[in-house]
Amino acid sequence: MPQKRNLPIGIQTFADMVSGAYYYVDKTPHIHRLVTEGRYYFLSRPRRFGKSLLLDTLRCLFEGREELFRGLYVESRWDWSVRYPVVILDFGGGVAATREALDARIRDQLHWNRERLGVSLDRQTDIPGEFEALIRGAHARSGERVVVLIDEYDKPILDNITEPERARVVREGLKNLYSVLKTVDAHLQFCLLTGVSKFSKVSLFSGLNNLRDITLSPAYSDICGYTEADVDSVFLPELSGLDRQEIRAWYNGYRWGGVDTPSVYNPFDLLLLFQERRFAPYWFESATPTFLVDLLSERGVFTPRLEAMQTEAELLGRFDVDGIATEALLFQTGYLTVHAVEEPMTGYWLYTLGYPNREVESSLNQALLPALGVPESPRQRLSLFRVLQAHDLDALEVHFKALFASLPHDWYRNNPIARYEGHYASVFYSHFAALGLRISVEDSSHMGKVDMAVEFGGHVYVFEFKVVEQVPQGRALQQIKDKGYADKYRGRGQPIHLIGVEFSREQRQVVAFEVETA
Repeated sequence: MPQKRNLPIGIQTFADMVSGAYYYVDKTPHIHRLVTEGRYYFLSRPRRFGKSLLLDTLRCLFEGREELFRGLYVESRWDWSVRYPVVILDFGGGVAATREALDARIRDQLHWNRERLGVSLDRQTDIPGEFEALIRGAHARSGERVVVLIDEYDKPILDNITEPERARVVREGLKNLYSVLKTVDAHLQFCLLTGVSKFSKVSLFSGLNNLRDITLSPAYSDICGYTEADVDSVFLPELSGLDRQEIRAWYNGYRWGGVDTPSVYNPFDLLLLFQERRFAPYWFESATPTFLVDLLSERGVFTPRLEAMQTEAELLGRFDVDGIATEALLFQTGYLTVHAVEEPMTGYWLYTLGYPNREVESSLNQALLPALGVPESPRQRLSLFRVLQAHDLDALEVHFKALFASLPHDWYRNNPIARYEGHYASVFYSHFAALGLRISVEDSSHMGKVDMAVEFGGHVYVFEFKVVEQVPQGRALQQIKDKGYADKYRGRGQPIHLIGVEFSREQRQVVAFEVETA
């Protein structure tokens, strides 16, 4: 049994991590592979996934701090006699709302790097000139080429993403800085940029086309985060008293490669679970952007489809001030992850995205319910939970009729999502999903015609939704039976409830709620 150690909550400094009796998952096999395979890299990961710690580990490695790597994979594989000058730029702190504020922040960081590396600035110049002088000067002074590590490279843009004009101005300021990396190639040993989003190379990197994007590379799928093996070995002392399967269902499931790559846990979630000893949406509550929910609402996103959304590789990288693809926004911010990768034609890659785990599915749908017009959603969730707890199907019908009756008339008139038939199914699905129940969407490809199964308390509820003009037609329940939607649940010895729900477009209400128990 490994010894119980300190939980590294909020620790982003490698020296503190390895010398402070903290749990540490050795990521140096990935780091060694990075530095031996290439020189210029880009990595996107959601917030709180350990990107800052990764960069600080690289800094310590290139600075030759051998004592920190005792017993780690890279110790016997690194030339400790060479020490490289390392330039560090970190945009994680503060908010730059203007170009002047951004330029001041950049100049402050360049000044700090000059002082740390003993490089002087002997003439007045612009920001690209200062950055280039720093890299050239560090190379000349040390005799070794320079390592450049940039953390949260995109945060100044994301901080202003809801104000496109301001975001464009900030983007141009960053482009002005990053363009230098192309001109100083002869002076660079290694370069890694990390952030949440993958902005277009054309719009931000100004020709810096030698960056290798390892975001979706199977070889680096677990360069950040904890794998199942890590949890069962490194964190074994913390598992006592916690349901291992629930830990997996709540916090595991992030993937950036194919299904053959290991899924990972969000470190922030797992560490807080071990500290608090209770399941809660720690990551989601830490900083979910309101613009995400607003944008999904504006676009009328059909929420059952979020469980299985197909997209091309190109759309996953289409993230810019002038156009953010819904798939890219959800994927890059960590609310959806890769469930499957296909190559139906050579060079044509299709990705199936879905929720990584129960925390994200439940929390995102809780956040979306008010955007779908559901008032007092916490009270409504409690009511639904009590109904399911009692397995009272008559009460379930009453609950949903009352729920739809409570949607304000003005909301229908003012909200564009009301034009989509899928709104009815979205409210139904998100209401269940917000409780954190086990849900599977059988068919999310036809708006308003969604088969959904919910498992709770030893019962299985199989739903089919139909939209009618005014009067019920009785087709929803019949379709469940005709298509055998419940067949895969038979043989479990559990009650299976077939529920056909029909909504009237004109009445904006549930007009049929037919139930048959198998």
